[in-house]
Amino acid sequence: MSQLAIRVLRLLGKSPRYVLHRALAETRAELDRFVQPRRTRTFNVRQLLSLTGDADLSSLWDRLASQTWPLASAAVHAAELDRVSPGASLRILERAERACRREIDLLGSGPVRLGARIAWDTDFKTGDRWPAGYFRSIGLVQRDRPSDVKMPWELSRMQWLLPAAQAYLLTGEERYAEAAREVLEQWMAANPVGNSVNWGIAMEPAMRILVWIWLFRAFARARAWEDVQFRGRLLCCLYQHGAFVARYLERADVNGNHFTADCVALVVAGAFFGGATRKWLLSAWEDLEREIGRQLLADGVDFEASAAYHRLVAELFLLAGVFAEHAGLKMSAQYRERLAAAARFTVAYRKSDGSAPLWGDADDARALPLGTAPLGQHGHLIASVATVLDDRELLALARDGWEEVLWLFGAVPPAPPAHAPPAPGCAAFDRGGAYVLRAGRAHVFIDCGPVGLAGRGGHGHNDILSFEADLDGSAVVSDAGCYVYTASFEDRNRFRATAAHNTPQIDEEEINRFISPDLLWFLRDDARPLGAVVREEGDCVLFSGGHGGYERLADPVQVWRTIALRRDGRRLTVTDRFKGRSAHRVRVPLQLALGWRPHALQAARVEFCNDAGRELEICWSGTGEWRCAEVTGDIAPSYGVLRQAPRLRWDAAGPIGDLSLTVEISIRSP
Repeated sequence: MSQLAIRVLRLLGKSPRYVLHRALAETRAELDRFVQPRRTRTFNVRQLLSLTGDADLSSLWDRLASQTWPLASAAVHAAELDRVSPGASLRILERAERACRREIDLLGSGPVRLGARIAWDTDFKTGDRWPAGYFRSIGLVQRDRPSDVKMPWELSRMQWLLPAAQAYLLTGEERYAEAAREVLEQWMAANPVGNSVNWGIAMEPAMRILVWIWLFRAFARARAWEDVQFRGRLLCCLYQHGAFVARYLERADVNGNHFTADCVALVVAGAFFGGATRKWLLSAWEDLEREIGRQLLADGVDFEASAAYHRLVAELFLLAGVFAEHAGLKMSAQYRERLAAAARFTVAYRKSDGSAPLWGDADDARALPLGTAPLGQHGHLIASVATVLDDRELLALARDGWEEVLWLFGAVPPAPPAHAPPAPGCAAFDRGGAYVLRAGRAHVFIDCGPVGLAGRGGHGHNDILSFEADLDGSAVVSDAGCYVYTASFEDRNRFRATAAHNTPQIDEEEINRFISPDLLWFLRDDARPLGAVVREEGDCVLFSGGHGGYERLADPVQVWRTIALRRDGRRLTVTDRFKGRSAHRVRVPLQLALGWRPHALQAARVEFCNDAGRELEICWSGTGEWRCAEVTGDIAPSYGVLRQAPRLRWDAAGPIGDLSLTVEISIRSP
């Protein structure tokens, strides 16, 4: 399907007002094809000064460097950093050395040396390049080759350069400032405003704004940054980043994380430059106050149905709130409530080891990553929200993440109250459709919610009734995760499909139908959640719920699942039942977590073991004739990374009302 056909398909069903808005925006952007190059060439320091109200470049630089700032940018003491996160200073210095060597490890690439001249227009995993030219003329997605536009985009976000600034604040060594300046000089020379792949969507310059301003605050007084020509180029380019985002704001009829990132960047850039750019701040803040009530649901769950995007969006809204209040605006009561609710959802979905479930899409995105915790750890979000809101309950629930709080805000809050709240228990997030069971050291995360992005699909998967489970502190059942986006349309669709998740599938149909294999972020809104509830029963805590995704079939079917976790945290029982009349084929998969290997197989019973000496026993029974097969499943623990682990699969066929399956999973120590 052509890109034009995809655009036309996406516009179908939109309101006339929205179609008109898009038509006008498209027309303006096409006219900019002829205006943008001249606008870029002629913009200079004199024009920037007229916008900011400063007398000269030196005055502007000094004002920007010395103005009060809501984020920390002063020297950091290694001893204090290591106190809140042992070994953090050494980890920062090691990362800084890699940045100075221009060595990256992004999106599953493994260590890559970029070389003396960085190829900003290249997928550094495959070598594919994008042509220079007006950003609207560059084909970002090419199905006929395994290129991934996220590679040059992630490289150009320059978050990998942040450790160099942190190392400078720790040591004061000028070589870090010199290395950062050389990278910025190269980027500006290779990426004229609006004329490279790295201007393909407004979110990319928006994310750079957050990083570049943090780099400026760290290096503004460094000797390596004293050159007047460099200062002028940097500030002019940074302003043009803001102007580009403001002009090509990714506003849609349903906005997601792209629009949020655009608005947050305008709030930060407006607070940074002041003067005429304050209009960016005011307009974007008005949008964010409205969007937080749409994107972060009342129970705190991000409506895109993804743990990774929940973190990103909450980080973005939090940064905007901090800068807005610094600029004299106020977070509304709803804004503060939604941030706190987002943090409480994060408390709930974190496992005993602090990691997040592989729920929905994940592309490793962060707003301003300054900590050194593993990518899958989300504790910093809880700690940061608790600090900004001065929420004593959240402060007590924040087990870690203080390293990032220190880098962001310059200090760590005092110790939480002596009488901390009880450890998180079971939880039901009915608006977002996420459910959590806890007992002992066990944690079970279950999806029984709507399609992501308000029924569009977005970063949500076909995973209703799917679950992840840790038993007695060990990861036992895993989601497949999210492997890649445009690098492989086939893999993109495979990892978001029903068959990739721990949920029953009827007649090999999708729970929510794909609109087109080329529409990588869209699904039909077929699966209506049914009767989801978390309750206690005997010696178990349990979830029960269903969905109507297969009610569209000629012979309709409802799928119902009960997940019971025993209170000792060592046994999990999953029972699937089906409501319908005719015969169907049913498949129930179970993806084990990484690290398990087969140990023994008997009739209706299989055992696995791991290197920690733990043993896992899985037994099953049911009505109907179920055949169990042991296969190998793919898991993407992070973007671009592929691992394999055992996967069980039960198949049966017959009258649907006569079928049921109960799977019991037990773990035991050596």
